[in-house]
Amino acid sequence: MALKKALLPRILLDDVSCMRNAQQILRHVNISIHDGGALVLTGTNGSGKSTFLRMLAGFSKPSAGQILWNGHDVTNSGVFQQYRLQLNWLSLKDAINERFTVLDNVLWFELLEGKEGKSLAALELMGLGRLAKEKSRMLSMGQRKRVQIARLLAIDRPIWLLDEPSVALDDDGVRLLEYVIAEHRKKGGIVIAATHLPIKIDDAMYLKLPPRFPRKMTFTGMLDRGELM
Repeated sequence: MALKKALLPRILLDDVSCMRNAQQILRHVNISIHDGGALVLTGTNGSGKSTFLRMLAGFSKPSAGQILWNGHDVTNSGVFQQYRLQLNWLSLKDAINERFTVLDNVLWFELLEGKEGKSLAALELMGLGRLAKEKSRMLSMGQRKRVQIARLLAIDRPIWLLDEPSVALDDDGVRLLEYVIAEHRKKGGIVIAATHLPIKIDDAMYLKLPPRFPRKMTFTGMLDRGELM
């Protein structure tokens, strides 16, 4: 009996190494992520989690190895143009226009996707329905993060790249985040999150980035810091 051919991973890190400011963050990483999968990058602040996430997004190249999407190198310009349309990015910069209403701050991104009809429902799910017509300048930091998560739901792309997604959220907000991540994965979506705070993501793969050591101090640098005086 012929064996069934294994499905190609949606995202494959093939012997990937990553540098930041001439320092090695990780080396020789091999990870396969299939539809519905999750990868969590952990480590202390400054360990390079955001740098590694940006590399996964195709914004920078690995120092060695390849990142493959559907078997194709994402640093290839033609592949990247297709790959980036699969990505939903949540960063520490919320890109919220305080002159817009809460709803408009989600609806604008949805309309740029050529979509319509999910923004209000997404805000309601995130507990912000009653604030939809309010100006965004009135939002707390936690509410601003909920608006970002509502955008993920409204834009509805398959690969989520989340940079510290639980920062500023209260306990209820974290539980909502965990819920929407689980629901996204049930539909075959992929989640890659960089975080130093605990988030419950069932059956996720974990990749811990080691602490970064300071560069070797030069004689001039020690003078500048007053260590030789």
